[in-house]
Amino acid sequence: RSPAFEEACRQSDVSLVTAVLKCHIHDDLMVKKFRKLYREVLRERVATSIETYMSCRIGVGSLTAELSYWLIQPLLKDESNSLCEFMKQVGAVGCLIDSLIDLRSDHRFGLLAFTPVASDYLGLLLNTFRRGFGLSIRHPGLCLLFLQAIIDNLQDPRDCIRIDRRLTANQKNRAASVA
Repeated sequence: RSPAFEEACRQSDVSLVTAVLKCHIHDDLMVKKFRKLYREVLRERVATSIETYMSCRIGVGSLTAELSYWLIQPLLKDESNSLCEFMKQVGAVGCLIDSLIDLRSDHRFGLLAFTPVASDYLGLLLNTFRRGFGLSIRHPGLCLLFLQAIIDNLQDPRDCIRIDRRLTANQKNRAASVA
């Protein structure tokens, strides 16, 4: 318990998570990666084509996974570049899966700078399948993991709608100011 955490807890969940993360960011590399992630998220918000959007989503997923690796790395026995690369590939596929599920609602809530058409959905589906299938062939255990992630995201559409509405109402304009 500290005054900074208590204040962050009163402000919002985002403020609390930000305060906790700041305690675990232990070097300039992580700060640079967070800045790069922030720039990629901003680039995603202004993407005017599905190709640019997918590139940004792959970058966001990869960078998020890489940051996760650097947060857990002190707890690992050996530093493993192969584990980091694996996590980045899984993160990229996960972000594309999330985009497949949320593209329509993201557009509806004004989170996209373009209007997706049928060919955009098809392109996103094929890119996601290609990356996910390739990764699943190399690591068969991921098939079940990816399937569970999709099911979790689709299981209760009412939860997704509630989360989307809360994000749109409370966080849309504040998200950029956190970083």
